[in-house]
Amino acid sequence: MTGSLYTRSGDDGFTGLLGEGRVAKYMPQPEAYGTVDEASAVMGIARASALGERSRVLILTAQRDLYHMMAELASTQQVAEKFRKIDAARVQWLETETDALTASIEFPREFVVPGDALSAAHLDLARTIVRRAERIVVHLVHDGLVENLELVRYLNRLSSLLFVLSLYEAALAGVTSVTLAKGE
Repeated sequence: MTGSLYTRSGDDGFTGLLGEGRVAKYMPQPEAYGTVDEASAVMGIARASALGERSRVLILTAQRDLYHMMAELASTQQVAEKFRKIDAARVQWLETETDALTASIEFPREFVVPGDALSAAHLDLARTIVRRAERIVVHLVHDGLVENLELVRYLNRLSSLLFVLSLYEAALAGVTSVTLAKGE
């Protein structure tokens, strides 16, 4: 590796965007792409611990989508279109995969307590981080800083896929009855 891993340009508490401009690191835009990055990292843990090949493939595909989402979220409005990869087709992919996976598992009729299997628990943690990312991106949309509503839709559908993947992974781990919030 050549060069330095650090630039020192963020030592003043500001970060550059894709396009012209710098913003404080605590602003909603860096918070959004940072939270998406966090979700992807936890999804990586889920992928590494997943029992099913189907799970690993779906998670990796979604992680790659999140990489594209981070680029769009890190861009200025003037260049955002250049980085736009998340569209209605990507949201449809999530819906199709979620529906197919849902058809292959027994779906609980009430809230589930996470933790029945390690890979499932990782997916539940990823789901909660994706939901936080969704709330932050909604904030950006409402403030007029992000125009692509498909980013919100994608994160919303991704949380559903992660929930269903958690149930799927629990079943692969041999869990015959997930732990329900109300108890049995």
